[in-house]
Amino acid sequence: MTDSTIAPTSAPAAFAPESASARIDPRYDLAKLVTARENERFSLHSKRLNEMWVRVLKTIGYDVAFVRGLGPYLWDRQGDRYLDLLSGWGVFALGRNHPAVRDALVSVLDGELANLVQLDVSVLAGVLAEKLLAYAPWLDKAFFANSGAESVEAAIKFARAATGRPGILHCAHSFHGLTYGSLSMNGDEIFKRGFGPLLPNASEVPFDDLEALERALATRDVAAFFVEPIQGKGVNIPQEGYLLGAQTLCRKYGTLFVADEIQTGLGRTGRFFAIDHYPGVEPDMVVVAKALSGGQVPVGAVLARKWIFDKVFDRMDRAVVHGSTFSKNDLAMAAGIATLDALKNERVIENAAEKGDRLLASFQKMAEGYELVADVRGKGLMIGIEFGPPKSLKLKAAWNLLETVNSGLFCQLISIPLFRDHKVLTQVAGHGNHTIKLLPPLTISNEDCDWIEQSFDAVIADAHKAPSAVWSLGKTLAEHAIKARMSG
Repeated sequence: MTDSTIAPTSAPAAFAPESASARIDPRYDLAKLVTARENERFSLHSKRLNEMWVRVLKTIGYDVAFVRGLGPYLWDRQGDRYLDLLSGWGVFALGRNHPAVRDALVSVLDGELANLVQLDVSVLAGVLAEKLLAYAPWLDKAFFANSGAESVEAAIKFARAATGRPGILHCAHSFHGLTYGSLSMNGDEIFKRGFGPLLPNASEVPFDDLEALERALATRDVAAFFVEPIQGKGVNIPQEGYLLGAQTLCRKYGTLFVADEIQTGLGRTGRFFAIDHYPGVEPDMVVVAKALSGGQVPVGAVLARKWIFDKVFDRMDRAVVHGSTFSKNDLAMAAGIATLDALKNERVIENAAEKGDRLLASFQKMAEGYELVADVRGKGLMIGIEFGPPKSLKLKAAWNLLETVNSGLFCQLISIPLFRDHKVLTQVAGHGNHTIKLLPPLTISNEDCDWIEQSFDAVIADAHKAPSAVWSLGKTLAEHAIKARMSG
């Protein structure tokens, strides 16, 4: 038998590639499928997916059914346009359906690349790793995963393998994901309840507290300290010297310093990484995801020092001790490459810094004029507007009633009218939290900023009138909360 018999140099005629047009099957026109079954949107989810989430959407009036997205905008099935300040929890840094990302994905599909061979390596993965590491020149290696949580899981494993220590340390109010390892480092108990026991040797310290951090590290059994440079749950920003001080303490006690940039990375704060705001901060590992996907194909990454990789993948028979089947798939790699190119070529990060400065100044002015606005904080287009107890007696009575029923309920009195009356989609920054968080696409315009500022000003002004539509909504939400508590 000849070699050519074993491995023919061309495909047999029966398997010859067809043209793209010849392969199109009208049964797979998914846009038509979506249109045909649009009226079943919520019933399908109630029956086959998470019914409780559908009930939440209907209760707060968010069941408008979005049917199209482009840039920072969404359209519902009635044709109304909304400004998206949630951006899929930070996924859509470039906005929805960015043409460069779409073109990159189409080029991969049209190219019929040899994807996920497994017993090979991907050129696109190598290029994406090279581009990412250029933004962290003190790091040498990249590991790709399918999500932020999966990237955090990898970083936990790498830290334990590299140091030989069991301990994992995180901050109060942190959020690193909802898989078991990342959940074990979650600073909000509501996510943990009912899922224990969690990962052993995971401990918590207060955020922005170097003395508490040193006490925890002094045991010398902590493999890694994980920290968000700016905490997503609440948009909590540390003091100027905190991250550099934490890095110094980690070096002192032999602990790896890990920056979770899953939400803050890729330009969100007006710099490529949030740690770039703090000179000298060079973590041993940086974890990214969300925006790296271009809003199209999930992808996450761990950027690490070479010696850490060398401890994990230390022999040829251990070359596969950690991996993930789909992690380096060509579509995800192409989405990441196109996203990084767009951020640079279209000056998206510069726009985030500029528009962020404008919005922060506008909200700070509102804080001076409205007693319910307690604080405004943020960097770039990661902004938190915190509300607090008013001083006037009439407003204080209404505030206290809501807080007695459900801590943090007041923020719904802002977010729901923003959505219902002004077509602005935003979110409360965490369970029981008094902060509304803005995570708009980094591509928003000055006209979008006008829309944001005018909408917030109108809703906040209405909240300072009692009685008003806002406080009538508060009474309704309080009644729903009481019924839910009694039925539970």
